[in-house]
Amino acid sequence: MASEYTISIRSNGQTAALKKGDVTVPGVGLKFVEVVPQIAAFRRMVRGLEFDICELASTTYFIARNHGRRFKAIPIFFGRQFHHSGIMVRPDAGIASPRDLEGRDVGVRAYSVTTGVWTRGILRDEFGLDDSRVRWHVNDEEHVEELVLPPNVVPCPPGTSLAEKMRRGELVAAFSGNAGLGQGEDVSNYGELVPDAAAREADWFARTGILPFHGTIVIKDELVEQNPGLPRRLYDAFVLSRNRYLDRLRESGAENAEDEKILAMMELTGGHPLPYGLEANRNSIEALRRYAIDQSLLAPQTQIDDLFYAFD
Repeated sequence: MASEYTISIRSNGQTAALKKGDVTVPGVGLKFVEVVPQIAAFRRMVRGLEFDICELASTTYFIARNHGRRFKAIPIFFGRQFHHSGIMVRPDAGIASPRDLEGRDVGVRAYSVTTGVWTRGILRDEFGLDDSRVRWHVNDEEHVEELVLPPNVVPCPPGTSLAEKMRRGELVAAFSGNAGLGQGEDVSNYGELVPDAAAREADWFARTGILPFHGTIVIKDELVEQNPGLPRRLYDAFVLSRNRYLDRLRESGAENAEDEKILAMMELTGGHPLPYGLEANRNSIEALRRYAIDQSLLAPQTQIDDLFYAFD
């Protein structure tokens, strides 16, 4: 009789065949638990271990594992996106370059949000920003409750909106979308911190080979102790589901905005927009690990091989 495990992952092209049942995991039944928004599942997993298998934001996972949570990731990655763009700046703030943010006030939903970690790291590497000299205003809890934040993180009073603080001029800049101002916020009166972001992102990828990721899949340790072959079988199923999605894109083209984004990424990366596996992603994982350590989110001794099963 097949074991049945609860799993919470978002719906996208990569997971479609798996969630529809067109791709299965040998000897395993998956009970999909839909959580909207998916970010709520992140918190439920790191605080209550509510699911057997769960998608987690990448830095949330790194931090949770660092704080002793008993789950480990298979090298499956979601949410490929570059991060030279996405910080909106008030036109009257006198911000001409990223280094002008030093000593100023910038909004981000939570300090450990993966978008923030990637962006701060890139701004440090590429533009010389000392992000420890920026006051980062946050208006949400960290998923991992015991995380101790650096002194330049400023919690907003309960009920405070980053969008309202930005409009009042209390912030000179803030992340757009879910990482900061909110999806519905009109940002047309603000400018991008890095106006030529797309060209810079293409150049950065060509030089570094780093392809940022935002999510990964974790499995409870106790399940692996009971079923040692589970991580490999689950990994293989995700690979097959992804391959079917990419085959459909190559044969039929885009059907929606997500498809268009992946096709554009396919062109930029030379045909490999959704790499899975530890070695294929080691360079990108190392970049995020280094950024998280530099930003006081992760213990320096944390090693990649402690975070992921070694599948390719």
